[in-house]
Amino acid sequence: MPVRKVKPVPSDLTIAQSATMLPILDIAASLGLTIDDIDLYGKYKAKVHLDVLDDPRFKNRPNGKYVDVTAITPTPLGEGKTTTTVGLTQALGLLGQRAITCIRQPSMGPTFGIKGGAAGGGYSQIVPMEDFNLHLTGDIHAVTAANNLLAAAIDARILHEDTYDDAKLTGMGLRRLAIDPYAITWQRVLDVNDRALRSIILGLGDKTDGRPRASGFDIAVASEIMAILALTTGLKDMRARLGRMVIGYSKQGKPVTAEDLGAAGALAVIMKDAIMPNLMQTLEGQPAFVHAGPFANIAHGNSSILADQIALKLGDYVVTESGFGADIGMEKFMDIKCRYSGLRPDCVVLVSTIRALKMHGGGPKVVAGRALDKAYTDENIPLLEKGVANMQRCIEIARLYGVPVVVAVNRFTYDTAAEIEIVKRAAEEAGAAAAVMSDHWAEGGEGAQELAHAVMDACAQAKPEDFQFLYPLEMTLKQKIETIATKVYGAKDVVYDPKAEQQLKAYEEAGFGNLPICMAKTHLSLSHEPTWKGVPKGFTLPVREVRASVGAGFIYPLCGEMRTMPGLPSKPAFMNVDLDEQGRVTGLF
Repeated sequence: MPVRKVKPVPSDLTIAQSATMLPILDIAASLGLTIDDIDLYGKYKAKVHLDVLDDPRFKNRPNGKYVDVTAITPTPLGEGKTTTTVGLTQALGLLGQRAITCIRQPSMGPTFGIKGGAAGGGYSQIVPMEDFNLHLTGDIHAVTAANNLLAAAIDARILHEDTYDDAKLTGMGLRRLAIDPYAITWQRVLDVNDRALRSIILGLGDKTDGRPRASGFDIAVASEIMAILALTTGLKDMRARLGRMVIGYSKQGKPVTAEDLGAAGALAVIMKDAIMPNLMQTLEGQPAFVHAGPFANIAHGNSSILADQIALKLGDYVVTESGFGADIGMEKFMDIKCRYSGLRPDCVVLVSTIRALKMHGGGPKVVAGRALDKAYTDENIPLLEKGVANMQRCIEIARLYGVPVVVAVNRFTYDTAAEIEIVKRAAEEAGAAAAVMSDHWAEGGEGAQELAHAVMDACAQAKPEDFQFLYPLEMTLKQKIETIATKVYGAKDVVYDPKAEQQLKAYEEAGFGNLPICMAKTHLSLSHEPTWKGVPKGFTLPVREVRASVGAGFIYPLCGEMRTMPGLPSKPAFMNVDLDEQGRVTGLF
């Protein structure tokens, strides 16, 4: 069957730079906000004050409908989740709804590495796209500065405690923390993909340069401070969470916190502006909150609670996005973000692509930067029919929470009508409220009209009382881990390395046992093994290590090797980026 013919679509950057943007004051006014409610960052960006939440104009308004956009298990190319989030928002706007997008701010590391930008794509983007993908309003730089101030405080405290006796420390108003240099868990961060910094030795030089010890760098968005920014509900809450961050352990095995170091107040000051959500716009002029960007594998991979809370008071529909697939970002959206925010979603949109489903059906390996095999670009019904099981499993995962699911088939030019029909039928058989094709990349909001209608219908039928968490916090840490492993991933059981066993016991004894679980695993499979596609079953999930983000408020078990500092590829994306004679950015994805 021949594929459809579509009009050529220029590059994402060309589309973004040719867009007619509204002044951000106009975007704010469309939400009922005035100049007194925002801080301007140029003509097209602003930060929204947190006291909007307590303002009589908005406080007593009923919340708008709350929609989470997730996806099936993706290929390494991604399946267009952000593009769908923006396209759906634009479509709702065309239908007369006051719709708001809430998405994460991307790290510059992947932007200049292999991934490219993360502002959406085609005619469904957030603009100005260059600002979105680069510095924006400096929130990631604030996270970097706060994180590294704390890192410096740790090494300075060790040096000075080695230098002075207890009487001298007491005279300076300090108590001896006796930090164990071999038990420090806090690392420095940088918003650049730099594999050479993954493992380093600090303190080389003379005595005044500090005590030599092994350490390393993470990428900035992997910092616990970024996770706190995404999960906090206000300045007071953020200050308390920053103080609770555990940086390591004393020689007596006791947790040492940022509060113990006397650094929490200074960290809060650095973060006092970053806590305000950033206001931008879609290509079609709908408001967009872009705020926070925690890692989706290591942390919970969702934009901020504060952005969602504000948007829900200002809009009819709030369309947010959780990182990666239903087994990772959406599970964490439900069990961590919704638990701390008190918000309940009205609908889940599950983004599917025929390309990814064919991969799950046994198609050839998909590699970023390489042309797709003909199995993906030609109609292949048998391959697709085998692969729809992954989508059906992701629908089942979403329905565990009692929330209706709408499947969005993100259309590619080579998808055929027969293939789309197979996906729709399989989705409805698995219990989806609806399954529709969406063409927002090529057509913007017009191409997502059917999806918008399906989402509105699903939200109208949603019953908030049906929502449920996967597990109660009263469970032990092991019970919570095993619930996620069996109910979400399809594992038969969990095996713990001796190190993980010791850590779980220590966290329970330290009083951290009532925290939710934030599993760290690959996004390329429902299991822990990235090469296992489709719906793996009956496997044993290995937990090799368990870490605690006490300030952010979760425990994260590591299933397999997880990189917290990416590396650059042989031909990084930054090689294409430049300025033209007019000073405009060129070559950005």
